[in-house]
Amino acid sequence: MKTTLKSIFALLMGVATVWSFTVPDVAEFQAPGFARIFLWHFPCPMLFTFLILTGAWFSIRGFQRIELKPWRFEPETDAMAKAMWDVRSVACMELSYLFAALTMATGILFSEIQWGAWWSWDPRQTSFLMVLLIYAAYFALRFAYTDPSKRAAHSSAYALTALLPTLFLVFVFPRLPQILQMSLHPSDSILGGKIKGEYAYCVIFILILFFIMTAYLYNLRVRAGLAEIELDNKNERLDNGGDSAPTGVVRPVSLSE
Repeated sequence: MKTTLKSIFALLMGVATVWSFTVPDVAEFQAPGFARIFLWHFPCPMLFTFLILTGAWFSIRGFQRIELKPWRFEPETDAMAKAMWDVRSVACMELSYLFAALTMATGILFSEIQWGAWWSWDPRQTSFLMVLLIYAAYFALRFAYTDPSKRAAHSSAYALTALLPTLFLVFVFPRLPQILQMSLHPSDSILGGKIKGEYAYCVIFILILFFIMTAYLYNLRVRAGLAEIELDNKNERLDNGGDSAPTGVVRPVSLSE
């Protein structure tokens, strides 16, 4: 069944790829045919935003230390429940950074074709670069702690703290009147109704496929993280290196000359 679903998804992704090359050109672009990159660029910041919001929500649940019963695990302590919420939060953050990097990469390519420079110092480009740096610091913070409890607590706090400036840089700053006058980036393509017809249907189709792929990758990452927690707990229970041997375990062993 899983193999069949994967095959269907691969087929649909192939259909989306072919479809994205058959949509009409956009005359106002420097390279009319290259406007199709929007179809793959637009879903990336949408999923990035969804994932950072979801990751922040999981961070809040981790702070609340609410008991959780996911899959095969039965958490017995608040610390275990918090660790499980941390796995979900970091899974969202890792995937969000992937889509942030794809947003930046496709945006830079667009900048070269449309504006004649890989980096034009457009306010929207610069603000999103700041977002990338903010979340790069999130992963640096996680690597700074070896203790799982401290790592979960500090990274969750950072994820919540970073949310407000990120939303400002993504949604508010680029739409300030003085910034709109300076920016080369099109800001009213969606709200202004410029994306319609076959372009609109294609970008929605690709967005749905990206969402399905993200859900699959998220599930894999969470399952791996929970399995790692369970393995660490088993190893901790088996680690009796600092204790004396139980009675009856040690027995004399004869050594041959």
